[in-house]
Amino acid sequence: MTDDFFAVVARQRAYRAFAPDDLDDSLIERLLTAATYAPSAENRQPWEFVVVRDASIRARIGELSRHAWETHGRSFSESRLSPGMLSDVDRGATGGVADAPVNIVVCADVHRGLEATISSSIFPAVQNLLLAATALGLGSALTTITAGYRTEMREILGLPEHVRPVALVPLGRPERALGPPRRAPFAEHTHRDRFGRSW
Repeated sequence: MTDDFFAVVARQRAYRAFAPDDLDDSLIERLLTAATYAPSAENRQPWEFVVVRDASIRARIGELSRHAWETHGRSFSESRLSPGMLSDVDRGATGGVADAPVNIVVCADVHRGLEATISSSIFPAVQNLLLAATALGLGSALTTITAGYRTEMREILGLPEHVRPVALVPLGRPERALGPPRRAPFAEHTHRDRFGRSW
């Protein structure tokens, strides 16, 4: 069982292209259950999940993602990403979000959690969701570009004022298999007792 967990961690990738196959509720329920087992500040569990299957709503979220990317995201990222990664992110931001059969918008209820600790509660839940998706053979990605458009997301999803969109996870069966993620060995960035003492 332990080996299975580490194998899942080593396979987790950001997928931005999805097959059109629908996902049944039982799969989504397993992912969301995993998400809710994440740690949260003061155990307030401030997450709210909006599961979007409706094609017209996904299209509106996808259009917002495309607008955010084309307005400022691409220019911000051009000098920071490799050409291959930039192309991949570009395809995801301009079409992949809307094409995913399910979008999960992860929100924070600020009545149930302190503003200062929202991220420390929401992002562990998102990570659990991403790992659960990988374990079930699904593709997913963490995106936050639409979170800056709180008013627009609130209108699209009917969110009350105290529920804030924090992350968007497009979800589906991968259009194609991706290899393992490329990561630097941990020892390159690990120090023993004091910074600069090599592991």
